[in-house]
Amino acid sequence: MEHASSEKLKEATTPGRAPGRPRDPRTDGAILSATLQLLAEDGAHDLRMDDVARRAGVGKAAIYRRYDSKDQLMTAAIATTVSEIKIPDTGSTRGDLLELMRQAVAVYTDPTMAGLMPGLIAAVRRSPELAKAFSEGFLTRRRVALSLVLKRGVERGDLRSDLDLELALDVLGGPLFYRLLVTGGPIDEQLAAGVVELIMRGFGASGPGARRPSRTGDRK
Repeated sequence: MEHASSEKLKEATTPGRAPGRPRDPRTDGAILSATLQLLAEDGAHDLRMDDVARRAGVGKAAIYRRYDSKDQLMTAAIATTVSEIKIPDTGSTRGDLLELMRQAVAVYTDPTMAGLMPGLIAAVRRSPELAKAFSEGFLTRRRVALSLVLKRGVERGDLRSDLDLELALDVLGGPLFYRLLVTGGPIDEQLAAGVVELIMRGFGASGPGARRPSRTGDRK
């Protein structure tokens, strides 16, 4: 009995767990969905709790029972946009990279994400909490997936043994961000294929400047 009482006390005092009636997951979803919609429409700076409550069809008190601040609400909403990233294994590094780039194209062309990203980039500069959520949730998971494929490419002999991993990751992600935030150019299959081709030509084992295994008797 004492152990059970301790467990109940622990649950009751756990941060983020409201006492009393359990929260309605439908209300949770409506709040987060409304937040994402408004972020995409108006940007992070102009997001208002009153607007979120109105769009979600809930009272503002329902939001504050769940989130202490606007940044905390935005952080939770952004976390819902991070989908599971499947690491492909097509049998070739080119095919694996192309599959991951296609996944990225699908994310960046999603209407909500396309509208959300510009305002979000501006917002993370003023909010460490938001910046951490965006980096760890959205950026880091994609870079980890790409890193695994690139490292496997080196092991397969498809990519150079002296591959600059961070540079390769920037080359893979940079064009999508640039078109989304700066030029407004198409983010499509052609872009995905072009970026992968850049990687294979620039970092491929037979590409320019690639190191070749030293042979006995070669001059140093």
